[in-house]
Amino acid sequence: MKLHFEPNLDYQTQAIAAVCDLFRGQELCRTEFTVTMKTPPPVADDMFPGTKPEQLTLGVAESDLGVGNRLTLLDDELHKNLADIQLRSGLPPSSTLASGDFTVEMETGTGKTYVYLRTIFELNKRYGFSKFVIVVPSVAIKEGVYKTLQITEDHFKGLYAGVPFDYFLYDSMKLGPVRNFATSSNIQIMVVTIGAINKKEVNNLYKDSEKTGGEKPIDLIKATRPVVIVDEPQSVDGGLTGAGKNALDEMNPLCTLRYSATHVHKHHMVFRLDAVDAYERKLVKQIEVASATVEDAYNKPFVRLVSVANRRGMVSAKVELDVATARGVRRQEVTMYDGDDLAQAAKRPIYANFRVGEINTAKGQEYLELRYPGGEVYLTLGQAHGDVDALAVQREMIRRTIKEHLDKEMRLRPLGIKVLSLFFIDAVDRYRQYDAEGNAKKGDYARIFEEEYRRAAKLPAYQSLFGEIDLNGVAEDVHNGYFSIDKKGDWTDTSESNASSRESAERAYNLIMREKEKLLSFDTPLKFIFSHSALKEGWDNPNVFQICTLREIGSERERRQTLGRGLRLCVNQQGERVRGFEVNTLTVIATENYEEFAENLQKEIELDTGIRFGIVEVHHFAALAVADADGRMAPLGVELSKVLWEHLRATGYIDARGKVQDSLKAALKDGELALPVEFEAQRILIAELLRKVSGRLEIKNADERKQVPIRKAIYLSAEFNALWDRIKHQTTYRVQFDNAKLVAECIAALNGAPSIAKARLQWRKADIAIGKAGVEATEKAGAATVVLDETHIELPDLLTDLQDRTQLTRRTIISILTGSRRLMDFKRNPQQFIEIAGETINRCKRLALVNGVKYQKLGNEHFYAMELFDQEELTGYLKNMLMNTTKSIYEHVVYDSDVEKDFADQLEKNSAIKVYAKLPGWFKVPTPLGTYNPDWAVLVATTDGDKLYFVAETKSSLFADDLRDREIAKIECGRAHFQALAVGENPARYGKFKDVTGLLNEVANLCQASEE
Repeated sequence: MKLHFEPNLDYQTQAIAAVCDLFRGQELCRTEFTVTMKTPPPVADDMFPGTKPEQLTLGVAESDLGVGNRLTLLDDELHKNLADIQLRSGLPPSSTLASGDFTVEMETGTGKTYVYLRTIFELNKRYGFSKFVIVVPSVAIKEGVYKTLQITEDHFKGLYAGVPFDYFLYDSMKLGPVRNFATSSNIQIMVVTIGAINKKEVNNLYKDSEKTGGEKPIDLIKATRPVVIVDEPQSVDGGLTGAGKNALDEMNPLCTLRYSATHVHKHHMVFRLDAVDAYERKLVKQIEVASATVEDAYNKPFVRLVSVANRRGMVSAKVELDVATARGVRRQEVTMYDGDDLAQAAKRPIYANFRVGEINTAKGQEYLELRYPGGEVYLTLGQAHGDVDALAVQREMIRRTIKEHLDKEMRLRPLGIKVLSLFFIDAVDRYRQYDAEGNAKKGDYARIFEEEYRRAAKLPAYQSLFGEIDLNGVAEDVHNGYFSIDKKGDWTDTSESNASSRESAERAYNLIMREKEKLLSFDTPLKFIFSHSALKEGWDNPNVFQICTLREIGSERERRQTLGRGLRLCVNQQGERVRGFEVNTLTVIATENYEEFAENLQKEIELDTGIRFGIVEVHHFAALAVADADGRMAPLGVELSKVLWEHLRATGYIDARGKVQDSLKAALKDGELALPVEFEAQRILIAELLRKVSGRLEIKNADERKQVPIRKAIYLSAEFNALWDRIKHQTTYRVQFDNAKLVAECIAALNGAPSIAKARLQWRKADIAIGKAGVEATEKAGAATVVLDETHIELPDLLTDLQDRTQLTRRTIISILTGSRRLMDFKRNPQQFIEIAGETINRCKRLALVNGVKYQKLGNEHFYAMELFDQEELTGYLKNMLMNTTKSIYEHVVYDSDVEKDFADQLEKNSAIKVYAKLPGWFKVPTPLGTYNPDWAVLVATTDGDKLYFVAETKSSLFADDLRDREIAKIECGRAHFQALAVGENPARYGKFKDVTGLLNEVANLCQASEE
């Protein structure tokens, strides 16, 4: 199998453009420098008998040509580009350019690695940058990046005209590639862990080496001024002034690009695709939780240590006890001190003679001494005494994971999708142990898994998966452990705190990372993966559908990183991405209740991403597109956004902190949002943004997931058959361009594009003070900017560059450029003109693509068979179902939004509606922008007894960026598709409606037109 990579995902191209646009106006340039070998000191003859000293220096003075990055933009130009990017993306503006660190936030599973790798090639294409260092926090991520470079090599060469590039993993014992990194004119990509470069005193990177021509490797890297890309910077930096950040600065980067879903320090944000956006846009799997919580187990004296504290000499411990309350026994946290009686605190005789002993608060050594009749025990943080049998709970969790796995396998295997499950365990020896002779033997988890897998395989529901398979053998083949491997070949807990531990990790990751595609194939029996900490971050697989946490999930960030292992959208046996929540659901089997899990994940997303659920920020509306006096679209801007925010506060929709009030939720639901007159044109976009920030991230409860049966009476009715016959046929499309019209629109758009500025020279003056503390520069008055007249610049090949960017013919491009009469701008600033012209033409092309689409019905044998309703399983969650419908093809309607819920409810209650269907995910219309799934098929009876057939669209995108335009374009394609099917008497009509009243108004209009 080879994984396929999609080059035109809009959110990925936006992330790439955000970084590249930082350098808008930068001329395409290369910097050359000379790498020389140092002449060694003279040596005595007796060190090399028979050799003269001067012979040793032959060839030493030879020099090699080196190529590095060079930035010609001034700081104020960079800051202006940054401000433009932040404005169009709706990000908080950076008041100054405080550093060369730029942040890209992308939710785990949305292709972060692909984005920064492709950004490398785009920066090279636009500006000639060729030296890049990717810094990662762990061996796991290093191996993952290297694997991605391998499997995307052909993809990137296809996208970028076969441009040559080299990539390598930094190894302190093999420094030759570092010299090639400095001297080669090809794109050079070095991948390195922060642990391999952040300790100067023991690191070969900072020492002279013959392998690099006598230079320190770090000096060669410095000279190239590399673009440094940091993957997971929160784990690399070691704090703002930590060793990791210092190591990054040692490389003298041209700039530092920082990619993560969980940034600690935001720096200058240029792109954000946060958790909420990713889930709402269905770019990652939907999350559901199967909770394993123990209830009513109050028959033993339970004590769990939660935390310890020492406040002004008062040492205390917070413990969890089963306390008698007015509502019965409840598990509660209680603060205890040395000598306290637990029976008194819990108000239960079962704790008789249980007392608190010593409490130790030393960091890393926290414990509580628990004294009880017949003994004592020392509890560490999180440890419990008197709990139910842990293995009994974990057996149930393993059993549930196997059931969820097999249920999904039944549904997804026929679609060519292999299902994987991932277990996170508390210690390696719980899964695999070694006897005195070093022979491996099964631990408790491995033994329980095989027992439960054999039991499940014998159940009648899963016989189609197993058939005549030997269950003893298959139970052993389907699971394995991924842990670090020590030098003896034994499995061990993962750590990368020293060189030996990193070597152990390397051995494990060679197995894990380099066989990702093999693991996705049906030919590989392995389906269940047990891990300790090796897969905490840096590893993911698109086909992980279950994650079972057989250990406590520690920090909030660990919870989110754990989930990240399974968020990617799955792939089939051809390596193609399969979309839709009906397929992509990640089930988490956890030892906390569903509400707690959702709440904790919510808190973590707020902490990690800066999203404040239910809070409207002052800059929230800055990126809204509005028309200026000349009719050109431009962002609303921060100042007007603040005006709108103040209005929301004055009307009581938000409070002084921006927190959403119930009055705003009610106004949005009733469609009665009060806005100033000047913002009426943007009402829909403003309402959508407010609706998004008013909501919360929804986590599903696995126990509420139900299969939805079809309603046979509707399925077999003549009315539904008549409706289906009008919409079931498939079409093909062609795109026709009116070339003259496209040229005219491009000319008009280029005429309205921003003006082009000349290059400028920035003067600054500073006082230099030399003292015992070092050299300090203090800027003083006298800064000035001078416009440069670049009369001798070499103009690039304008037509070839624009051809590459737009895929239009040279003749068409010449017509656009000459018609726009802006070629003088090209001479003024060639690179900036090329970028603006390319963007403008491509925007016009996208519009023309949809406007020129023509659909044609395929032969009568090409259609969606009605039997698919019976054959294709539909599942949904109780909280997102309209239950026990009577007119729908399904017994319950599964809805995605309140708009859909209300629409279905109105369909049920209105007597004019005879039958309807919420069209399932397999009903798709092809478009140039991807497939489109319409919402509803509806049959309406008129007052005269006539029947009218409709395909109704009720979706409303939550985004005011390109995605919104894309969705609108798909809807227009859907309209054209159904128009192509609208032949014969009384065809199905396509329309977009807010509610059923709008649909019935359309029916009334049609009836009136018919009478006239």
